[in-house]
Amino acid sequence: QVQLVESGGGLVQAGGSLRLSCAASGRTFSIYAMGWFRQAPGKEREFVAGIGWSGWSAGNTYYADSVKARFTISRDNAKNTVYLQMNSLKAEETAVYYCAASYKYKTGTYYYTERRDYDYWGQGTQVTVSA
Repeated sequence: QVQLVESGGGLVQAGGSLRLSCAASGRTFSIYAMGWFRQAPGKEREFVAGIGWSGWSAGNTYYADSVKARFTISRDNAKNTVYLQMNSLKAEETAVYYCAASYKYKTGTYYYTERRDYDYWGQGTQVTVSA
């Protein structure tokens, strides 16, 4: 019921920057949180960043410790789009980056950091960081 399309991936040198976009369409009014994950070949998909989408937590952001000082997640509600600004990229961060949306309502402060927290996924966009 929600379609997510990532864009902005590509090749960048270590230390460089890249900005990913995720455009949501369909039943976007049911989204409570959106996030970014990444998955390298042979590795588990890991949480990168999340952002509250609706309710009082809307706009609140949170990050994996490994990216907290370098990445920024943001949103444009009018465009139903979430962004991931990635700075000072490292070679080990080469991965397919996925956008995700959650329909799950959580009471209190909750951080959507697990795959099971999300219901819909984009197709992924490749980010390659050269050493």
